[in-house]
This record gives sequence, structure tokens and C-alpha cells, in this order.
Amino acid sequence: MKALQKKKAWPTRAAMQQIYHKQLWGTNGTTFYSGSGSHDSNLVAPYIASVTSFLASLEEKITVVDLGCGDFNIGSRLVPFAKNYIAVDIVEELIDHNRAVFQLPHLQFRCLDIAKDELPKGDCAIVRQVLQHLSNAEIKAIVSKLYRYKYLVITEHIPKGAFIPNLDIISGQGIRLKKQSGVDLLSPPFNVKAKETRHLVSLVPPKGNGLIHTMLYILE
Repeated sequence: MKALQKKKAWPTRAAMQQIYHKQLWGTNGTTFYSGSGSHDSNLVAPYIASVTSFLASLEEKITVVDLGCGDFNIGSRLVPFAKNYIAVDIVEELIDHNRAVFQLPHLQFRCLDIAKDELPKGDCAIVRQVLQHLSNAEIKAIVSKLYRYKYLVITEHIPKGAFIPNLDIISGQGIRLKKQSGVDLLSPPFNVKAKETRHLVSLVPPKGNGLIHTMLYILE
């Protein structure tokens, strides 16, 4: 019997390009669409309210770095609450599209692989439903660079109730939910050390599968 071959991982950039090119997260008639999680008002409105409430509570506006900005439907609503807003994604065509559509003096877009490239300087990193698509090795590479920020706003799609955190996957379209797992940065192998943690909002997606869970980590 021929031995089963282990599925070979695609380079992450190629995997994400395929998602947009083949519209694997759906479409709303546009070339680039980051899925219902970035457009469903029942998910977007409470998230925007919680994050803008946090940003507005600070004494001064800060520089926000959006790591995995996608089609920028959500990020565009956070820009007014930041001194500077740097939006990052791995798909170059998507970044070019966003640059053409969203133009503000204190907004810039950068095409980066956040697991490999140096991250932009800033005060707060927003990482919304990005890590859930990445392997543990890539998440660890990212985590090592997140300590340059004072604040982290992390959103992950996790199972309801108890679950085994951080089971490994191949980077791509899928997430750990099918394994009854989810990303928890405070747990091994990531072990993020936060001075303070705050729960911002948890939302039930339309299909009722798991929770879209947003946490604030204060690192210094």
C-alpha cells in the first residue's frame, strides 16, 4: 500500500492570494471581499463600538497598526479614532486596491508578511481573525514582534465553552474550530505575558458556530 503523503503547506502569501482570487470567503460583487465576518452588521457594529470605545478612552489619540487589514471595511471605521493608522496585509493586489479606495492624510497601507517582515512602529496592534488562519510556527514568529506595541486588540474565532488551545494547522483558509480548538495567546506555545487583560466583546456568528472573541492585552 502506498504511504499517505502529508499535505504540503503552500506559502502563506500564495494561499491568501488564492482565497481572494477564487472568492473562497464569498463575494459582495467586489474584487476583494474578506468574508461575512467583516461585513455582517451583527458582528461589525458591536466590534466597532467596543474598539472605538477603548481608543476614545485614551488621553490622546495613538498610532494604530492593523495587521491583516483585509478589504478594510472594518479598519476604515477605526481610522477617525487614531492619530495615525497603518494598515497591513500580505496580498499586494489587495493593498493596491485599498490604497486607491481609501485615501486619508493619516492613513497608509503596506504590503508585508507579518510573520517574516519587520512590523511598523505604533502604539496599538489590531489583529482581527488573522492568527486563526496561521500555523503555530507563524504565530510564534508574529508574537515575538508584538511586544513592540503597548496595546494588542486580538480577535479570534474560538469554540464555545472549554477547548484545547492552539492545536496546530497548516496556514490557509481554514481555522482550528474544526478541531475544537482556537488560538489563545496566553497559553502554550505562545505564552504572551500581559500586564493587564480585558475582555472587549464576544459575538455569536450567524451560523451559531463558536464565538468571535475580542481581547485587549496591555503589555507595558
